Amino acid sequence: MSGIIGKKVGMTSIFDADGKNIPCTVIEAGPCVVTQLRTVDTDGYTAVQLAFSDKKEKNTTGSLKGHFAKAGTTPKRKLVEFKTFEDEKALGDTVDVSIFEEGDFVDVVGTSKGKGFQGVVKRHGFGGVGGQTHGQHNRLRAPGSLGASSWPSRVFKGMRMAGRTGGDRVKIQNLQVLKVYTEQNLLVVSGSIPGAKGSYVIVDK
Repeated sequence: MSGIIGKKVGMTSIFDADGKNIPCTVIEAGPCVVTQLRTVDTDGYTAVQLAFSDKKEKNTTGSLKGHFAKAGTTPKRKLVEFKTFEDEKALGDTVDVSIFEEGDFVDVVGTSKGKGFQGVVKRHGFGGVGGQTHGQHNRLRAPGSLGASSWPSRVFKGMRMAGRTGGDRVKIQNLQVLKVYTEQNLLVVSGSIPGAKGSYVIVDK
C-alpha cells in the first residue's frame, strides 16, 4: 500500500461527463523524499519513511540535520512512515503525485479542526432537555440527568458530557481520485477531508 504526504489546499467542485456537480478537495501531494528505510534486522519491521515540506535549517535540531544529510536532502517539516510500498525504494528517492491515477480510491488521514470546549448538543448531538414549555427556561441545551445518585455516587467513565471537541486524528475512506496534475503536484479527490486549509494530510493508496 503506497502513500504520500500532502497539504490541504481547499475545496472546490467540478462537473463530470454526465453534467453532475461533484464537491471535491484539492491536495498538494508531494514531492516527498525517502529519508529512511526500516528493516527487520535493524528495526524489527519494514517501512519507508517519507519527508515533506521544506524547513529552515536554523530551526532544525542537529540530530535531524544529520538524519536528512544521510538522505541527501534539505530539512523537512513532516515525517511519516508507510509500512509497505508497491515498488522498491532507495534512500533519497523522490515520491510524487504520479503514483496516483484518475479513478483510484484513496484513504485520507488528517487532524480535524479544533472547536474548543463545547456542550453536549454540538459535541454528541444531544437533543436538549424537553421543549420550550413546562418551565424549562434556559435548560434547552443542558445534558439532563447523569443517572448517578446514591449509587454509584460517581460518574461512569465514558459518560458523554461537555468537553474539548475536535483536534482528533480522522481517516476518511474510499475517496475517488478525480484529477491528477503532475506538474503542479496537485491531487483532486471527491468529497471533504479533515483539517483546516494548509494542514498536513496523509494519502494512502
